[in-house]
Amino acid sequence: MRLAILCLVASTVLPPLSRAQAPVFTITPEDSSIKFHVKASVDLTGTFEKWAATLTFTSPDVTTGVLDVKIQAASVNTGSGMKDGKLKSKDFFDVEHDPLITFHSTKVVQTGPDTFDVQGTFTIRGVSKPETLTLTVSGKGTGSGAITGTMAFDRKDYGMNSGIPFIKIADRVEVNIDLHGKRVSGPALVYKQ
Repeated sequence: MRLAILCLVASTVLPPLSRAQAPVFTITPEDSSIKFHVKASVDLTGTFEKWAATLTFTSPDVTTGVLDVKIQAASVNTGSGMKDGKLKSKDFFDVEHDPLITFHSTKVVQTGPDTFDVQGTFTIRGVSKPETLTLTVSGKGTGSGAITGTMAFDRKDYGMNSGIPFIKIADRVEVNIDLHGKRVSGPALVYKQ
């Protein structure tokens, strides 16, 4: 009986072996950015000022990575109060009812020495659909580096069917991420060559 209690206590207090041997990274928002671009008759490019991203692994194998991005939709900044107001409205981001835009990766596929297709669930306006983020990694083996990439989606798939007065806008939206981070503990990641 004592052995069973000791094992139970040890399993709740001590980290699992696989977790202890997994790399741990932090993303530094002050060096990073999340931007978007939509082809339009008037430039429609902007950034999100408030967001958080995490990158976690269950082992040193880079394909075990899970990328989570949470964006405060109301933090959109196009440099134009009129455009920002329209994007925050119920016609686009609907920040009052759905304040977060999220991406949660479900699979990482290495497509080249430094490139990856990151499949995941993208949610905007409360609508979730599978999307793929195409990434390039720099700084391999140094303990710090950058993840840059693009995800494109059709805004109408997420219920953003309206336009902006006097501006003709395309349906395709490109989201560009530039995430800088560093390994704070654990072993280096293992890549396929």
